[in-house]
Amino acid sequence: METLGGAEFAPKLTYLNTSSCGLLPRSAVDAVKALAERLAEGSPEGAGSFELAERARAAFARLAGVGADRVALGSSVAVHVGLIAQSLPAGAEVLFPEGEFSSVITPFAVRGDLKLRYVPLESLAEAVGSQTALVAFSSVQSADGRVADMPAVRAAAAAHGARTLLDATQSAGWLPLDAGAYDYTVTGAFKFLVSPRGASFLTVTEEAQDSLVPVHAGWIAGEDVWGSVYGPVPELARSARRFDEPPAYLSYHGAERSLAVLLDTGIDTIHAHVTALATRFRAGLDRLGHPAVPSDSAVVGVPGLGDRQPALLEAGVVTSARAGNLRASFHLYNSATDVDRALNALESLGG
Repeated sequence: METLGGAEFAPKLTYLNTSSCGLLPRSAVDAVKALAERLAEGSPEGAGSFELAERARAAFARLAGVGADRVALGSSVAVHVGLIAQSLPAGAEVLFPEGEFSSVITPFAVRGDLKLRYVPLESLAEAVGSQTALVAFSSVQSADGRVADMPAVRAAAAAHGARTLLDATQSAGWLPLDAGAYDYTVTGAFKFLVSPRGASFLTVTEEAQDSLVPVHAGWIAGEDVWGSVYGPVPELARSARRFDEPPAYLSYHGAERSLAVLLDTGIDTIHAHVTALATRFRAGLDRLGHPAVPSDSAVVGVPGLGDRQPALLEAGVVTSARAGNLRASFHLYNSATDVDRALNALESLGG
């Protein structure tokens, strides 16, 4: 089973850590270097390109199955979530899975006037009630790779009139995403979207746009950008661009190329590839007597083996340790050889 990345990727180690940070394709590295050189030279193009940022927006929209007018650009998941959190009325109930990633929870917690409720991931859909204003959850759990029952959560939210916020950071890029099925989605691009840190995406349905106050709007969020440079913005963009942060151009020049690589390869093709690798890894772990957290995810959590991460790194296998789990994650640049190297390294460490 070969990699899908071809010449775009050239890891020097057995890299199974995309859940922490994805590898940049060569074309993205070249794009970032080119912009940095133009900036160093004082070239007029060194400030960065609106057009390339718009192409990144359009590419993510294709990947997410929505129109580009439903996508806002930003710098991090926490900023997007903060925008949503600040738009809720006092006393609103927000429902989370237990152990959800901090960036999904904390922007709501710091409000101090919201009701936050936590339930096991497996009980999330059945826990939605008539008082729930928003269900906020990740498609794939960072700590152990479990995949949420997204259809069940959507159905329960719809039945009770609650909105949904999906964090797709651990899945967009390998798991097909239908962003239009959620009121909001947030995605950090530096993991499975293999983009530079500093690029992130928010999607908002047309109906949900009216619920958000663009609290960090600046000139970039104006309908007429160059007519919004001085004084209050006369008219905010009539699309989700009203929720944009000014793009970090080095990041977005790279992201435009990274997203092109993913789209050219095809998310369905990537999904089949990475889940097959994860299945192979889980089978090997079973043989070693260390069963992984049950899931069909590209992210594999192995309970109790988090302390093996440093020794694996010394052996040239890059993983991570999260909540006591050893976490390995697979992407288009991985192969069956990577899986077998990781298993052999674990076995040499005594399992």
